[in-house]
Amino acid sequence: MSTVANTRRSLLKHLALGAAATTLPKALRTAQAGEEKPNIILILADDMGYGDVGCYGQELIKTPNIDRMAAEGMRFTQAYAGSAVCAPTRCVLMTGLHTGHCTRRDNTAKAGGPFTGRPLIPLDADDFTVAAMLEKAGYVTGGIGKWGLGNPGTTGVPEKHGFHHFFGYYDQVHAHDYYTTYLLRSGERVELEGNQGGKQQQYTHDLFEQETLEFIRDCRDRPFFLYLPYTLPHGKYVIPSDEPYSDQPWSEQHRNYAAMITRLDTTVGKILDLLQGLILDEKTLVIFTSDNGPNRPFLEPFNSAAGLRGIKRQLYEGGIRMPTIVRWPGTTPAGVVSDFVWSQVDFMPTAAELADIEPPDNLDGMSVLPTFLGKKQQPHDFLYWEIHGTFHQAVRMSKWKGVRFGTEEPLELYDLERDRAEQNDVAAEHPDVVKKIEAYLATARTPTKYWPAVPRRQKKGGKKPN
Repeated sequence: MSTVANTRRSLLKHLALGAAATTLPKALRTAQAGEEKPNIILILADDMGYGDVGCYGQELIKTPNIDRMAAEGMRFTQAYAGSAVCAPTRCVLMTGLHTGHCTRRDNTAKAGGPFTGRPLIPLDADDFTVAAMLEKAGYVTGGIGKWGLGNPGTTGVPEKHGFHHFFGYYDQVHAHDYYTTYLLRSGERVELEGNQGGKQQQYTHDLFEQETLEFIRDCRDRPFFLYLPYTLPHGKYVIPSDEPYSDQPWSEQHRNYAAMITRLDTTVGKILDLLQGLILDEKTLVIFTSDNGPNRPFLEPFNSAAGLRGIKRQLYEGGIRMPTIVRWPGTTPAGVVSDFVWSQVDFMPTAAELADIEPPDNLDGMSVLPTFLGKKQQPHDFLYWEIHGTFHQAVRMSKWKGVRFGTEEPLELYDLERDRAEQNDVAAEHPDVVKKIEAYLATARTPTKYWPAVPRRQKKGGKKPN
């Protein structure tokens, strides 16, 4: 079992020894008394960069509701995605396994076996997800948006992995179509009459927003887990209106991108308002984050990577450092900015501690609930990523970041305290740090036939990312 600072159990021990009950937040006290477990909502934007949110420095795109989340909760400056592209990030989030161990390690795999054409590797039948875990703990489990971990007819569909309800796209490329003619609801096809015959009357994000609010209303009297992998602001960059940016002297693509982020922000505001209106605010932990870094066109004029090196599909900081906000009124301290280092691999063990159940013993993550409660905890010794479009690996160890383009290639080393933009490779100056990271890399991953190790930098994509 990964080392977990188990706040819940240690606090219960103190209570058994006579510590005052007021040392625990009310939401956790009631959950431990068996009265109620906290609701969990995870909002996952698609291709939103670290710098695309106002509270992370964005000056052109309006995000008042996400900024409100930060003011009312905890904003993290060194929180990471599970990967630098969408499908493996979703796999990490769902399974608590990093990309050296999880089933899906890139959008498409090495061709072969039963997967022909687009080799989309689904979750295995025995992959145990956070939804299945929370279902066992008595939660109603719902997902709305883009699944990307198994198409219909495979072992990876959400209804086989603990979701009582899932509405949206199963196929990740289908999710590019915001005016699709159909979506899926728990495996059943739902025709969108307003989009038949080339019409564009039903924008899918608006349908997701409506489904989200209905789910919360319907489940208000039971603990629920709601996973919201929304598709905004992923391309295609289409939207019913580019307001409030219609008068901006930007390209159509840039106006639409900004409007997509603001539309997502509006949905966040409606979720927060509904929780407040239903008196669920103090019973509900809400996490907002993104699945990977931005696309290159939005580095200008929006500075979407906030000056970090790298973009989507790259394991430099711009590809994996995410805007991440946690809000839980009355439990998570408000207005806090935290530099604690953690990753989406930690979501599953954190959810287990919230639900007061044991997580699987093979997870790569740890519970970060103590940090959410404003307490001190030890960070990971290492965080690990790999990606296979152009195979490369990355490791975060304390202030150090290692990047390697091939298992037998030299390691690049960056001191993120002094060089957050990863411009100065200091590997030659710190051979002891390089040796320690390389020793970890030797055991960090388990190869499979779809995700083999690549010893040398590939000729394709051999140029270092900017």
